[in-house]
Amino acid sequence: MGLWVLSPRPQHTSALRIAAARGYEDCARHLLLRGAAVDAVVGGRAPLHDSAAAPHPNCARLLLAFGADPNVLSADGSAPLHLCTAPHSLRCAELLLAHGAQVNLGTRERQVTALHVAARQGLVAHVELYLHHGADPSQRTHQGETPLNAAAAAAERPEDAERFLMVAERLLAAGADPGAAGRKGHTPLHNACANGHPALARLLLRHGADATVPNSAGDTPMDCALHAVLEYREQRPEEIIALLLDHGALPAHPKVGTGVTGAGGGGSGGVTPR
Repeated sequence: MGLWVLSPRPQHTSALRIAAARGYEDCARHLLLRGAAVDAVVGGRAPLHDSAAAPHPNCARLLLAFGADPNVLSADGSAPLHLCTAPHSLRCAELLLAHGAQVNLGTRERQVTALHVAARQGLVAHVELYLHHGADPSQRTHQGETPLNAAAAAAERPEDAERFLMVAERLLAAGADPGAAGRKGHTPLHNACANGHPALARLLLRHGADATVPNSAGDTPMDCALHAVLEYREQRPEEIIALLLDHGALPAHPKVGTGVTGAGGGGSGGVTPR
């Protein structure tokens, strides 16, 4: 005879989570009035995570009115504010902060704050909101990244250059360190040069960034700029090189010479700090 073993199937979501994720405010209210647990983490998230991520401010407002914890953590250690990653999630972020969300709360393992997330996404209005509520521009992730590091590393596409420049301006005005070395020793200037972003490089240098400092691999911002010449030829790479020279950078690092002339797109040995 065979032996049957019965075990409960894991629950991957809940009715309230579905309603919050889809913006069904009336349905969510009905469930809450019938006793649905407002902060129940089912399938890794609470309903407030779903309404913030969607985003659905109407459902977020409802959940908060029923006592939802604005700092409830998901299974991966994220709070709802960490999930406000789109421009139209600003209203959700405002509601969360108005109900006590901790603006400097880091994710459980990586210690990423809402300001890191907004900077990495190029969300200017979110950055302004968080700074207004006391976000710390010098707070670091477990890899040593500041929000300014995150913004400079993410400013890769020419069409996004302006909004990441605006994010950097807000962070620097709030006291961010222009020379903060993050992962692998990359400073924001290393990233700006590697991404072919002359306006960001100029801004950082104007705020005191060091044009000569090496990263953990020994590469300077000039090395990054030279490796990026071919990939970003339409973004005035010569302007970055001239800026660096004006701020004391050496003309070239000895090991860069063959890498730039002998390979396309920055060469196989190119420095691409992220």
